[in-house]
Amino acid sequence: MKIVENIVLCTDVPRIHEAIERMFMDVPNINRASMADLQDFQIEGMAVNLWNWAVTNKVQLYMNDEQTAKLCHIACKLICMCDTSLASETTVQRQILMNIKAGKGWMDAGNALIADGFFYSAMSRLEQFYAILVDQCCTETHLLIQKVVVEKEVFKVLTYQAESAVIQGNFQKASGCIMRCKDMLMRLPKMIGYLHVLCYKFGVQTHKQNKYNESTFWLSQSYDIGKMDKSSIGPDMLAKVLRSLATVYFDCHTGECYTKGIIAINLANKEFLHPDGLFLKMKILLKAEAANVDILEAVREVLRCEMSIDFCLSIAKLLMDCGRESVGFVFLKKICDHFKSSEHVGKAKLFHIDMLLQRKEDLLAREKIEEIIQGYQMGRPLKTELLGWLHNILWRKAARSFEVKVFADALNWYCYSLKFYGFQKTDLDVAKLQRNVASCYLNLRDFHKAKLAVLEAERLDPTNIFTQFYVFKIAILENNSDKALQAIAALASVLKQEELRNNDLILSGISPTSLINLAAQFALANGQRVVAGKALEYLAQHSEDPKQALSSLKCLFRLVLPKFSQMPESENKKNEMNRLITYFNTALLKLTQLCDEQQNNRINEDNRINEAHWFRKIAWNLAAQSQKEPMIMREFLMASYNLSLLCPSDKVILIAKSTCLLLATSIDLAQGRKAVTTIEENVLLNRVLDQIQKCKVIWNHLKQTGTNFSHHSFEALLLLYEFEAKIKMNDPSLDSFLETMWELPHLDSTILEAIATLAMESPVHYPSIALKALKKALQIHKTKESLNVLKYSKCMHSLIFILLPTRPLTAEFCPLKEIWSHFQDALSFISHNDGYPETEIVWLMTKSWNIGIFMYTKNKLISVEKWCGLALCFLNQLRLLKTRYEIRYYNSALRNVDFIKLKYLVICPYAQFHGHVACLLSPSPAILTKPLWLSLSDTGRVIYGTLSPSSESKPDEITPQY
Repeated sequence: MKIVENIVLCTDVPRIHEAIERMFMDVPNINRASMADLQDFQIEGMAVNLWNWAVTNKVQLYMNDEQTAKLCHIACKLICMCDTSLASETTVQRQILMNIKAGKGWMDAGNALIADGFFYSAMSRLEQFYAILVDQCCTETHLLIQKVVVEKEVFKVLTYQAESAVIQGNFQKASGCIMRCKDMLMRLPKMIGYLHVLCYKFGVQTHKQNKYNESTFWLSQSYDIGKMDKSSIGPDMLAKVLRSLATVYFDCHTGECYTKGIIAINLANKEFLHPDGLFLKMKILLKAEAANVDILEAVREVLRCEMSIDFCLSIAKLLMDCGRESVGFVFLKKICDHFKSSEHVGKAKLFHIDMLLQRKEDLLAREKIEEIIQGYQMGRPLKTELLGWLHNILWRKAARSFEVKVFADALNWYCYSLKFYGFQKTDLDVAKLQRNVASCYLNLRDFHKAKLAVLEAERLDPTNIFTQFYVFKIAILENNSDKALQAIAALASVLKQEELRNNDLILSGISPTSLINLAAQFALANGQRVVAGKALEYLAQHSEDPKQALSSLKCLFRLVLPKFSQMPESENKKNEMNRLITYFNTALLKLTQLCDEQQNNRINEDNRINEAHWFRKIAWNLAAQSQKEPMIMREFLMASYNLSLLCPSDKVILIAKSTCLLLATSIDLAQGRKAVTTIEENVLLNRVLDQIQKCKVIWNHLKQTGTNFSHHSFEALLLLYEFEAKIKMNDPSLDSFLETMWELPHLDSTILEAIATLAMESPVHYPSIALKALKKALQIHKTKESLNVLKYSKCMHSLIFILLPTRPLTAEFCPLKEIWSHFQDALSFISHNDGYPETEIVWLMTKSWNIGIFMYTKNKLISVEKWCGLALCFLNQLRLLKTRYEIRYYNSALRNVDFIKLKYLVICPYAQFHGHVACLLSPSPAILTKPLWLSLSDTGRVIYGTLSPSSESKPDEITPQY
């Protein structure tokens, strides 16, 4: 086969592994017919080369057991194709060896089924080999020698077959093979040890599989076979087999098996005494519920065998654990007597005390402890390690009493521990002991002694967190808030430490956060709300458990909010607000951590959402209570917004988000108006624009819910806020924004008027934008079905106010033609609609009159007639105020005047006293020397003023005259 030659010559490991798999998959196709062009010796040589290559290169080429077994499988398949009738003795031996080793290789690779085929083939070739030997042997002696050789191989194959059968769970086949091997031991005495160990191995293996009957068979066979050669198999090994057999009987849990187990263990102890044998015997007796007499006899046997004190105590513990206290305590007394002269007798005494305390024999235990104390006084102290054990016993007992709230009893046991510390200075943690004593005194309400114990603990270990905890408790009970706060700070400092390995918190299983939690509860229970709040603050800030931190924050809010709502406006209240803001920031952080930890837990996710809702609502309520502090109100609003991001985005949450952002934007705009520097203003306005973009996204989501928001003012406010921010920043995108804004369908007159106001608000000055907005607003007013005359008048007032400067008119910057059209529109509107405010008509009249006067200064008499005539038209629209401003002889004077000859317009001095507007037209210039201007007072009355000779070119510098 070419592939065999290639694989032998190949050095590339991956290619070799692939070639092995291909060859093994092709094994069913390998037969003599497919290799007809090769001689048997060539095939045999190929098989041997492949075999040797596989065995020698296994490690170098990183082949596992299965790959090696596959190569051996192929080699064995090749060599077995040779004609066995013509095969030489060497070839047959080689076939036998390769079949055996190939089968063993498959067993090692975990495939016993394939291995059986090779073992069967090996056995067949052994029979063939034996026939060859019989034919070739010339003497009987030589035949016997060859027969022994064959039997050894047969023995080996049988053991392999038995091993394969055990692996496959075929007990009948395995036992048959082993019995055949056992029959051959007389001729193969050197194989006794091998078969003895193999049966022991089978027994242990089947015991682990809980096949007790099979296990007892194999262990019994191992013992029987081992007895056949005691010269090479020692009694310790035989005893080990018997102990294993007794263990199997013990695990069978039947009375008959317990009896067999006792027999087996007695035989084992007789063969070779071992502590395991004595211990197992005691276990079987106890399991078999033997009488106390029999158990006492077994106990005496232990003492007679001079076992170590540790072993004796283990037997005593076994008796106690199995409910044989009476026998156990008798045995303990015997142990103490037996080892009374030994240096280890203290160990037995302490064990005795421990057992008494565990069985609530406290009085007897106290007697034993007093005996040890007397021993100290007489110069017989315990060893250091035993003293530590005694302290552990005493502390465990005290802890049990403490748990059931028998504090006086716990205190007594701790006091015993203190006594022994006084006898011998050890490394005992006395500070911890003093803390335990203090705890007992606290529960017994003996605060003075508790304080003394805590002071001693603080002297010995001042930085210990438990010490500070008890310092804290004493301070709380004494109403010493300052001391309690110091202790809380010391407790919190531990939370900041990364390594706590040397702290007894780790040993006790108590976390620093749980201790501070207890401190907070203790402070609340004793009415120390300030101290409790500080403890909860530390807990919320440093706890690694988000749930615990959130619970602490909720407690903090419940503590602070009632007091906060009753506080008067002051610096203290402002500080309290800032503290609450930090609480919300912490809550947001912890909720985010909780979100990351509980992504796939639906129940925990619901709890987290509920927590987020709780904090969100609290933040909103606090914002509503903080209107006098806008920036703090904004922080609460943003806290509510950020917390709402952790809630499902339903309609309610979307509205809450948008409302928070809108109000925060309003506050930022207001603060921007007060900003001292341009940088500060730009920061606020940039934040406004960012919040507006978020609002737009939320508003679009809200619209997708199908709710009708046509009458909602939200979009209008957003538009105004964005316009104000952009116009104040001279935003480059203002023009494109305005183009888009003018096209918006929901722009009403109110929004447009507000835009006009913002465009003219100092220091911003965009009259063109204001005019465009007001013109659109006027158009909207006119097209409405139900006219609002008052709103129209205000809008017209604003428009004319922008077009007409308050200072003197100039022909260059005053668009009189446009102004005239707006006056005409106003006059037309007034004449066709009732209810136009008379003060506004007077204002229009005054403005038009003043324009006429301005034209008079420019000697444009036709324009004077035009504008003053317009003023008189407005005068004619007055109702209640008409008589007040009308010239007494208006009609008659007007009829007799030739307007073509008009030169001057004046205010009749008579009108100054009577409050009437006089229009006297006279060709006499002597009377008309100075033009008079009209303006309106706050009461709506016309104010008259004359220009001084030096200020005729500055009409705004008017000296009022009434």
